[in-house]
Formats: sequence, C-alpha cells, structure tokens
Amino acid sequence: MNAPSSTGGLIPAMFDSASLKIGDQHSPLFAVIRDKLRERILSGEFHPGDRLTEGKLSLEMAVSRIPVREALRALAAEGLVTIEPRRGASVAILSDDIAYDMVEVRATLEGLNAKLAAQRRDDQTIKRLKGILEQGAKAVEEGSTEDFPALNSQFHEALAMIGGNVVLTELMRSLRDRTALLFAPSNMRRAKENWEDHAQILNAVIAGNGELASLLATQHVHNAAKAYVDARQAAMESAKD
Repeated sequence: MNAPSSTGGLIPAMFDSASLKIGDQHSPLFAVIRDKLRERILSGEFHPGDRLTEGKLSLEMAVSRIPVREALRALAAEGLVTIEPRRGASVAILSDDIAYDMVEVRATLEGLNAKLAAQRRDDQTIKRLKGILEQGAKAVEEGSTEDFPALNSQFHEALAMIGGNVVLTELMRSLRDRTALLFAPSNMRRAKENWEDHAQILNAVIAGNGELASLLATQHVHNAAKAYVDARQAAMESAKD
C-alpha cells in the first residue's frame, strides 16, 4: 500500500523500499525524485532541450507537483536543468564554448585526483575499484548498456574516494554530471574503450605511478570529448545526405 508523503504526494510503487538504494528509504521525497530524474537525464532518456513538465512528471511518478518542482530546482542548481520564466524547466543545453571549458577543467581535475589516488591508495579502496572494473568488463561483454552510466559513476566516485580531497571530489562530481549531458550517448557506443581506459588508470594507481595515472585520467576525459565531437559531426553529415 502506498504511504502518504509529508511533501504532499504518494510514494508510488517505483519508490518502494525494495527498489531504493541503501539510505533512500529515509530521503525526502523530492531527493528521491531528483535522483531518478538525474538518472533519466544522464542515461540519455531525456535529451538537451527536452521540456520537463511538472504536471506530466508528477503523473508519471504518482506524486504531487511540489516535490517535482523542488527536484527540478535542485537539478537546475547542478546545471543539468534550465528553468525559464513562462517556459518552465528543460534539460540544459550547453554551448560549444561552455562544453569546451568544462572538458578542459574536468580533464585537469581528474588528472589531479588520479595522481592523488596513486599517492594515497589503500588495499580496501583498490579492492572496491577492481570489483567495479570487473562488473564493467562483464557488462561490456554481455552488452548490458543500461548498466554503463551507473558503473562509470561508481568507478569515478571510488577513485575520488582514494584521492581523498573532498573539495576536489565535489567539483569533479558537478562537472562529471554536466559533461555527461554531452558524453552519455557516445559513451554508450564506446563502452569497451571507456573500460580499457579505466583499467589503465587503475593499473597506474595500483603501481603508485602518479604521473602516469594523471596523464591517463586526463586523456580519458579528452577521449570522451573527441568521441562526442566525432559523433556529432557524423550526425550532421548524415542529416545533409
């Protein structure tokens, strides 16, 4: 039976305790909706420019508009959603200049974090990273593309944990989500290459080679950016034909 929510809606079956991650059972409803919407945006279900209508989303999720509105505002603060007067909310569209700037900064920060991870590595977090890497390799082999976004996020979050710099982790998380608006479709097509990049980064971290880990992590971001540019150019050429 659905339980009443203090935020004004009903918690639907999609949000029952069996389907939530550990800790979500105690999250405010708007936070659960925010995370679900973020996942749908970053998976490519919603595309840049797509309208995110409060009424439609509240019906889909069987909740009132209030937690949906709060979730959209939170995603706007993260840069994933744009809210405009009289037009409402939509998935953010990044200009080429902003996209280039974000890639440049993220590549630098990911490189710094990988270097710190190589210097501060420990057996427990290395073991966790190896486990995530194995799951990703299995997903690639089986073609389980729906698992890639979550596993990619887990890998980078675990690497950031080893780096141990909270400020750096928060900055990278924000940039990672925003660049995912660009990279998500092409990343799905280059899943094998992504996990090969991850394996090389992890090997350098395990070896304690900070300079190599930094170089590989930086290149990893640029590889994803290049795949995005190539895919967009191919789509433009196809549209001309």
